[in-house]
Amino acid sequence: MSDHKTAREVRTTFLEFFKQQGHEAVASGPLVPSNDPTLMFANAGMVQFKDVFTGREARPYKRATSSQKCIRISGKHNDLENVGRTARHHTFFEMLGNFSFGDYFKEEAIVWAWDLVTKSYGISKDRLVVTYFKGEQGIAADEQARSIWKKVTGYGDDRVIGMGMADNFWSMGDTGPCGPCSEIHYHHGHASGGPGRHGSGAVDPATFGEEPTPDGMGWMEIWNLVFMQFERFADGAMKPLPAPSVDTGMGLERITSVVQGVTSNYDTDLLRVLVDQASTISGKKYSADMSDDAVSMRVIADHARTTAFLIAEGVFPDRGGREYVLRRVMRRAIRHGHRLGIDKPFLHKVCERVIDLMGDDYRELRDRRGTILDVAEQEEVRFRQTIKRGLEILDDALAKPDVTKAKLLPGNTAFTLYDTYGFPLDLTEVICEERGFSVDAAGYQRSMDDARARSEGSKVGEAAVADVHHKVAGRVGATTFVGHDAEHGASQIVAIVHHGVEVENLAAGHEAEIVVKQTPFYAESGGQIGDRGVIVGHHGARFVVSDTTKPVGGTFVHKGKLENGALNVGDTVELEVDHDRRSATRRNHSATHLLHFALRHVLGEHVQQKGSLVGPDRLRFDYAHGKALSEAEVTRIEEVVNEMVLANAEVNTQVLPIDQAKAAGAMAIFEEKYGDVVRVLTMDAGRYKSVELCGGTHARRTGDIGMFRVTTDKAIAAGVRRIEATTGLNTLREAQKNDRAIAPVLRALNVELSALPAKIDKLLADERALEKKVAELEKKIALGGGVGGGKSGGGLEAMLDQARTLQGAKVLAVRSPIGDAGALRELADTLRDKLAAQGEGAIVLIGAESAGKAMLVLTVSKSLTAKFKAGELIRPIAALVGGSGGGRPDMAQAGGTDPSKLDAALNELYARLG
Repeated sequence: MSDHKTAREVRTTFLEFFKQQGHEAVASGPLVPSNDPTLMFANAGMVQFKDVFTGREARPYKRATSSQKCIRISGKHNDLENVGRTARHHTFFEMLGNFSFGDYFKEEAIVWAWDLVTKSYGISKDRLVVTYFKGEQGIAADEQARSIWKKVTGYGDDRVIGMGMADNFWSMGDTGPCGPCSEIHYHHGHASGGPGRHGSGAVDPATFGEEPTPDGMGWMEIWNLVFMQFERFADGAMKPLPAPSVDTGMGLERITSVVQGVTSNYDTDLLRVLVDQASTISGKKYSADMSDDAVSMRVIADHARTTAFLIAEGVFPDRGGREYVLRRVMRRAIRHGHRLGIDKPFLHKVCERVIDLMGDDYRELRDRRGTILDVAEQEEVRFRQTIKRGLEILDDALAKPDVTKAKLLPGNTAFTLYDTYGFPLDLTEVICEERGFSVDAAGYQRSMDDARARSEGSKVGEAAVADVHHKVAGRVGATTFVGHDAEHGASQIVAIVHHGVEVENLAAGHEAEIVVKQTPFYAESGGQIGDRGVIVGHHGARFVVSDTTKPVGGTFVHKGKLENGALNVGDTVELEVDHDRRSATRRNHSATHLLHFALRHVLGEHVQQKGSLVGPDRLRFDYAHGKALSEAEVTRIEEVVNEMVLANAEVNTQVLPIDQAKAAGAMAIFEEKYGDVVRVLTMDAGRYKSVELCGGTHARRTGDIGMFRVTTDKAIAAGVRRIEATTGLNTLREAQKNDRAIAPVLRALNVELSALPAKIDKLLADERALEKKVAELEKKIALGGGVGGGKSGGGLEAMLDQARTLQGAKVLAVRSPIGDAGALRELADTLRDKLAAQGEGAIVLIGAESAGKAMLVLTVSKSLTAKFKAGELIRPIAALVGGSGGGRPDMAQAGGTDPSKLDAALNELYARLG
């Protein structure tokens, strides 16, 4: 066995071996499958070839090999909770594979697998066993594979082992391709009678089946060979496939651990550098054991890879779908960093090492470096704020008498922390456990189920409508769209849907959905809203279309209301699109493409479109970028777009095969789904040229756009921003609206527009000076006399006279007229220090009312913080004024909505310490 191969060399050896056997080396497919809506992430090498295996897609080759990026973090393949706690589990990994699409079968697959493992990788056959399907549930044993294995390996029955359906039979689903599989297993650890962890002596195959230890010692599957030779039908019957195929998978991390002679994947050069990075950042030494610190470092290493690769593919942390899964992974890594004592953002630093390690093999990492690092850091900053807020709420909940007595956090409280504040349940459980509490997990689940039930209940009506749409689409097929070249035309009604039910005719006054054979109406897709207009039938029938959609496949649905006459299925009708609305939408859609080009030109190639909404009034464009646009950047973007508009370039469209379009440099738009043939939109303005794939409607020339102006730019998620803009007359209207809004301001301040910024700066400076003066006066009043309310007398000395001695400390609780938090803290510090100077430590609580709210500041002498902690003292007091609070052991603040209870809150301090 070779000890010097790097992981990169292990990968290259695999791919080159199969290239020599006539296989096409195919680049990894994306982590987000483009051809399989049933999968959240690619979880095996065969995902990108699924349609080839099922016959829905043809490729120019019959043999392929690849190293596929995979994520197993959802569905039945969910390794998340095992990550870091075993030597072999990961959320992100690479799957090496070779595939035969009706070409070679078992003989070649087994011979090549054995040659690669024992000769190319040099793995001792004495440390291996192989398995085959032994037959089960009426399916015959795979005697052919057994025979080939025995011939190729020279093994007896002790090392060619039969296994059942659970381990050695594969199926794509309940129906479809399926077949037996064979596996190669390797033993990590002591050889029988041999010294050391990686001795070359034989391993007793009788130990096969024993569970490996957490540190990786024991048997490990390294390669799975699937032989697709049957098709399973709904009744359970299976028939041989006319062209059997092969699908194999070998985890790069596992085979690298074998080749490099280490028992843990985390000790390979793929991951150890990342583990060491986590160790360096935390300042704690890594040891390859199951200690909490070691587990946390391994979690961070693994999750940083998932984070970097998903962000590189345009997945950003958010509240739903793939985005939520990424957020969960990132926050789990951050949480483990928190356990290690890392108190500043760190995940982006580990992601940067991922980019350095793997960027040469996966260029998307290098191309998206800036975005990856920005999004990772922003999400961590956001989550650390969430942790802070969540801890305050959790502290308040645990301080409630009934919770304290039961030592049980209610499930609905834990769910509120998760649902409202993004505070994960497992973090709540860890914190509660550290404080001697448990969490009502059953109550949490009930709250979760109730929330889901409410959500599902709102979808019942939608489901009924969706059913009829599927029935219509299945019967009438796709609608022919003729709206690229026309805004009116004749067609035939093929379906009418009224209140979720298909009908044959429609009377005046009723709302309905109409489907025709062909239409000039554009159905909402690719970010462009649907057209409006009218459908005119015989004898004055007039149906006003309010929206056009594609609820199922390519079937267009015209939603609206029949104002006059009657319509019947089979009628020939005239369709007329609202020209003005369509024209305005065309301008905005073409401007969206120019904006995309300008953003990449001004900000950099890392900018990716994340979504859009194109309507007649304005356009909205979501894009990946880590920070707000500066004024200079906005100006430059507007200049680039308007220069392309003024060039009055032709908006050229071509219909091309998808591969040819991409080869020509056409960019894909985020929300659009593409077939084998696509429309390529080109706007060549000389200095600047936009080439993108798009199926929407567009202006004839860029000059039709009129004028472009950015109205807003704001963040909508970590690393994702949203621009809103206008074109044409809407840009003029926007400017006029702004002029009308600012005119009275100019008159009131008696300045010209050019002098307005300086005037505002002066007014703000004057206001700050006055606020400072007021604060100083309030402080003088409080310290020098006139302090009222509660039991207070006049001035500082009057306050000090009210102090009591409780539990060996000077304790003071008084009201103050000061409405400024900073001044309150200063007053509290002054009172505490004066009382402490009398020879004892002091505890001081100041209450005040400001803007109809209650304010509380509590300070404790440092000499007393071992016994009295300000944050713990203030929470139950704050509850009396309808609020919450927290802080350091020596200083805490709180706010509340009921200032009428301030005196009771102040007296509560005396009551608790008395």
